[in-house]
This record gives sequence, C-alpha cells and structure tokens, in this order.
Amino acid sequence: MERAPAVSADLRGRSRLDRYFRLTEHGSTVGRELRGGLVTFVTMSYIIVLNPLIIGSFAATGPGAKADVLGNVLSVPQVAASTALVAGVMTLLMGLVANLPFALATGLGINVLVAVTIAPQMTWPEAMGLVVVDGLIIVVLVLTGFRTAVFNAVPADLKAAIAVGIGLFICFIGLVDAGFVRRIPDAANTTVPVGLGLNGSIASWPTLVFVVGLLITGILVARRVRAAILLGVIISTVIAIIVEAIAEIGPSEGINPKGWNLGYPALPEAIIGLPDLSLVGDISFGAWTRLPVLTVSLLVFTLVLANFFDAIGTMTGLGKQAGLLAPGGQLPNVGRALLVEGTGAIAGGVASASSNTVYVESASGIAEGARTGLANVVTGLLFLAAMFFTPLYSVVPIEAAAPALVIVGALMMRQITEIDFTDFRVALPAFLTIVVMPFTYSIANGIGAGFIAYVVLAAATGRARRVHPLMWVVSIAFVGYFAVGPLEALIG
Repeated sequence: MERAPAVSADLRGRSRLDRYFRLTEHGSTVGRELRGGLVTFVTMSYIIVLNPLIIGSFAATGPGAKADVLGNVLSVPQVAASTALVAGVMTLLMGLVANLPFALATGLGINVLVAVTIAPQMTWPEAMGLVVVDGLIIVVLVLTGFRTAVFNAVPADLKAAIAVGIGLFICFIGLVDAGFVRRIPDAANTTVPVGLGLNGSIASWPTLVFVVGLLITGILVARRVRAAILLGVIISTVIAIIVEAIAEIGPSEGINPKGWNLGYPALPEAIIGLPDLSLVGDISFGAWTRLPVLTVSLLVFTLVLANFFDAIGTMTGLGKQAGLLAPGGQLPNVGRALLVEGTGAIAGGVASASSNTVYVESASGIAEGARTGLANVVTGLLFLAAMFFTPLYSVVPIEAAAPALVIVGALMMRQITEIDFTDFRVALPAFLTIVVMPFTYSIANGIGAGFIAYVVLAAATGRARRVHPLMWVVSIAFVGYFAVGPLEALIG
C-alpha cells in the first residue's frame, strides 16, 4: 500500500482542506471540486432509480418481477435505499482514503448478471452472498499486490484505447438513455439492431429536450464557460419541466415510448421520506450447498473477472482524463483506490444492492474541474441525502443529464492521438478495445478483446518476450471468461 506523501513546509500555510486533499498541487480549488462533485452526482444519480428496476420488483408476481428460486423478490423502495446508502459510503471512502474523484455505485452489467443469471438459481440472500465472496477475492488480490501489478502492466497504447473506449461507451449510454438511439423492436428481421429514435425520427419531446440540452451544453463548453456541464444539466432540467407542464407527456414506465425514461420533470407530491434499510445484512452463503460447487465457482469467477477489469479500465480512463497518471502510466494511490473498490463489492452484497464499482460518469465531474477526493465527498454526501430526498432528485430526467455523458465522451476522444495506429500490432488490439466496449455495453469485454489480440499478435510476430507476463496471465483468464457459457453448458 502506498504511503501518504510527507507534508512540506509550504503546505502548512494552506487551509486544512487544501492540505488534506492537496488541492493546490492538483491545480484545483474548493469551488471546482464542489461543482465537479455535484455534476458527478447529477449524471449518475439515475442509478438510484435504475438499479431497483433491474434487481427489484414493485410486486411479488406479474410482468417485471425478478423472482429467485423460491419466488421471492426484492422490493423497489428497499433496493433504492440500499443503493443510495452504499454509493454514498463507498464514494466518501474513495475520496477520503485514495483522494481521487472517482465515485462508486452499483455496477451496471453486474447487477443484470445477478438478477437474470444468478438469482433465479438460488435465493436472493444467497445471490448477494456470492457478490460478497466476489468482493473478498478482489480485496485479497489487492492486498497481495496482484491487482495493482496488473494495472501497471498494461501498455500505454492500450491504456489510451481503454480511455477512448470508455468515452464512446458513456456517449452511447447517454444516447440510449435519452432515446436518441433505440433498439429496433424486431431487430432479427432488419438490417440494423438499433436506429434513430422511433422509426427513424427523434419523435418525442423528451428526446428533443436531450438534443436541445446537448447543443446548449456544447456551446457552453466551446465558449469555455465555467461550470458549463452543470449549467447544461440545470438548463435542460428547466426546459424539461416547462415541456412537461405544457405537453403533459408522462413517464415511460415501459409502456409509453414517448415518455420520460427515468426521472420525472414535475413537482413531486412529497420531498422527504424515510429510507427502508431492512435489506442490509440479509445475505447467505447457502449457494455452495444448493448448487454444484463447480457451477457456483464459475458464477463467482464471472463476477470477479467483470469486477476486476471494469474498475481497472474505468480508473485508467478517468485518470488519463484528469491528468493524474504519471509518465509511466501509474495512478497515484492506485492500491488504496483498488482496495476501496473491492470493498465496494462486499458492501454492495451485504446491502443487497449488488456490487459497487467506479463509475465512468465520474468523467463528467472531472470535465467540470474535479481533481481530488473532495469532489467525492460532495458526491457521497449527496447520495446519502438522496436516501431521504428521492422524490426531489428524481425531478431531473435522464434526458436532461444525458447530454453531459455525450459531451464527456467527446472530450475523452482526444486521447486517441496517443495510440500508434501505424503499428498494426497495436492498432488492432486498440481498435477492438475501443469498439467492443460500446457494442457489447461492457468495459470488461472491450478490455478482454484488446488484451487477447495484443498478446496473440505479439506472439505471432516474434515479440512474445516483450509482453509483460501478467498480460499473458490476464489474457488466458479472459479466454476463460468468454468461454464461461460453453463451460456451464458442459457441466449442466
């Protein structure tokens, strides 16, 4: 684990806040950190609404009910409270322990895996018990130095590709969340899997709000207006409230394709509500006796690999965007950061919120000026407050926050110039890393494709010895990761 740097004489004359978070050395100010933390919260607070819809259910039976093997479901209000609690605590820890502006919350993709693949084979407490085991393994890998070593073994070109891929990924998230890009309902009978809006047109007021918000935010960023992204979100929200008051569009709720997807731009009936935290501690390790050990082990392996590289990839991209990486590509306090992130998986399982990980949306706060853990303190406190103010924060629709994701994606694209595309041994792995992330909606998939291609091309062109041994180990692990489905079929 890294030691905190000694406090020099020039630091003693600064404020306690400046000394602790080393604001001056990072070229930041309290104001920038506060704005960055607020923007990060605004752009990722949707998870408090989305995670309950993924792993929770409004009713015990009927459409949308995510039942476990015994028919039990997790209640949406309970999951919302747990989601906000764990996100707040883990984001605070990342800021205070690692001094990095990387916010944490329930990992998308992993929660789907838990809800769709794992929970139907066991009880919800048992499924969350596997998430805890996943977190414990991650923590052990950090404490042994293995996870940090892997982070440092990734070549600079691939680190740049990871950052660019994440930029495209979060841009795609914004476009999909806003309804600007949508899945074709009967994609099997068409030549394209996704299309523009509805039937080739944006065709809805919420998506129009997104487009207007994107242009406004783009203008503010281009004119170098301070707090441009935050202002863009606020202006977009005001426009959404006005549009809803006039057009009375209503929420989507899965049945109104022209409605607001997440968040509803209208004054809520209540502002404050007490959170229900009864899911905290409701876990079990009975999966090991309910299912064959090999089956459970493969499920845990899948969780570990997805967690392991989602965080490493995200931290790499965020660190590069914030200018925090050393010339050799090392991130300051990376050991502490990875330890906190691994603990997030444990905490998410214990609270039945699913594994918590670093969020790519932190890039929006970084784009606003966040460079230290002080921004995380702001974001974490807002998450904790959200447990009590869920009706209030949900006034911001995802269509008003999505422009920030697209803008940040555009900002992260500039790192593509650091990739040597003249060398095809680098170009193909980098290209696969960049495109597989958004195409498969998974950071881990993109990293896996890039890593495997990198070591194969190096070996085939006589450069095997130049590849770090850990890159070989990780690439072989990714082969197993991609082959989990066939392996499960063999033992099924």
